[in-house]
Amino acid sequence: MSHTTKQALEASLKHVMLKKPLDKITIRDITDDCGISRMAFYYHFKDIYDLVEWACVEDASRALAGKKTYDTWQEGLLQIFEAVLENKTFVLNAYRCINRDQMERFLFQLTYGLIRGVVEEKSQGSAVSEADKAFIAEFYKYSFVGILLDWIRQGMTADYRIIAGKICTLMQGSVSHAIQNFEAERQRKT
Repeated sequence: MSHTTKQALEASLKHVMLKKPLDKITIRDITDDCGISRMAFYYHFKDIYDLVEWACVEDASRALAGKKTYDTWQEGLLQIFEAVLENKTFVLNAYRCINRDQMERFLFQLTYGLIRGVVEEKSQGSAVSEADKAFIAEFYKYSFVGILLDWIRQGMTADYRIIAGKICTLMQGSVSHAIQNFEAERQRKT
C-alpha cells in the first residue's frame, strides 16, 4: 500500500504541475488532488522536493530496468531521453524550480549506475583497479549528464534520437579502450 500511496502522490504532483509551477505548489494542492491526507504525505516524504526526487528516481528506474549491460546500455540511454521527454512538463518545471545541484546529483546517480555496469562488464578479467573503473564511469557520467542538461535547458526541441546516437557513437568501444589504457598504464608502472 505504501508504494501505491507514493505513486498516487506522484501522479497528483504531475497533474498539478500542468497548472502551476513547482515553486507555487503546496502540499495541500497535491493531497487535495489525490484525496490523501497531509499526514500520509509527510509519512512518505519530508517535502515536495523529496517527492520530486522520488518521482524522478522511479521514472528513471522504470526506464533503465535491465539496461545496464554493454549490449543494452544504448537502449537504456535512449530510454532516459524518452522518459524525460515523456514527462516534459514535469521535468522543465522541476528544472526551473529545483536548484541545479539537486538535478545534477540525481542525474549523476542515475547515469553512474548505468555506465558503471558497463564498465564492470567490460573490465572482467582485467587488472584495472576499482578506483580506475570508478574514474572511467565518472568521466562518461559527466559527459552524458552535461549533454542531457543542455538538451533540457534548450527546451528538449532537438531530436533526442540523434543526440543519443552521437553519444553512443562516441562511447562505442571507447569504454573498452579506456579500460585497456588504464590496464596498460598499470602494467607500465609495475
